[in-house]
Amino acid sequence: MADEHSNKSETSPAARRSGNVVLESKALEAGFGKSHILFGIDFEAREHDITVIVGPNGCGKSTLLKSIFGLTTVYSGDITYCGKKITGMPPYVVTREKIAYLPQVNNVFINLTIRENLFMSSYTLSKREFNERLPEIFEAFPILKEFQNKKSTVLSGGQRQMLGMGMAMMRKPKLMLFDEPTAGLAPRLADEVLEKIVKMRDDFGVTIILVEQDVRRALKVGDVVYLFASGKNVFDGPPSELLAHPELGRMYLGVH
Repeated sequence: MADEHSNKSETSPAARRSGNVVLESKALEAGFGKSHILFGIDFEAREHDITVIVGPNGCGKSTLLKSIFGLTTVYSGDITYCGKKITGMPPYVVTREKIAYLPQVNNVFINLTIRENLFMSSYTLSKREFNERLPEIFEAFPILKEFQNKKSTVLSGGQRQMLGMGMAMMRKPKLMLFDEPTAGLAPRLADEVLEKIVKMRDDFGVTIILVEQDVRRALKVGDVVYLFASGKNVFDGPPSELLAHPELGRMYLGVH
């Protein structure tokens, strides 16, 4: 990668940061069946960081999240979580490792009430644990308490994203994977969703991996950023370095 893209950061995030590595991929090659999308991805997310992945459409950002969650074909390479190899594990096993994944669409049950959605997501909890956890979720997302007995169809797009977050938080994840949570939202709602993601990190200690199309918003909340292009990592480092780079933002992100 360094030979092909001389702009890639010379110092890896590992050299700059001291937090424990929660998730790491090494030389990851993955895709869907015969459709090869990721090529030699080296990636890491450190404890309590918000690690942002940006890049053009179709560059493999979402595929990395799906690979972590066991939804792709991994051809070679490894994914480790807290030192444990999880490469190719099915999603129900990955979930039990306290990894939560919030896809961009179809992330709530629209025919159920908000409370029923939260109950459905707590299938690994006892009824007592569910009742103990619910007030914490309502405190973090007050709109869910207000509408708890109404079907999720009454929620706006941003509020549905918060319901999805609340559902994931029921199981107390250590690592949360977000796939373009602000897609299609008005600017105010997009900011509100990202603020909630930051609070998940700050108030609950969750490590976040965030895939985002809205580059400037994502870089404001990120601790570290990875830039993907054509299924490869072409930059990793502090968001400020990417924004200040004279070529990368223009070439891949439309940022001047």
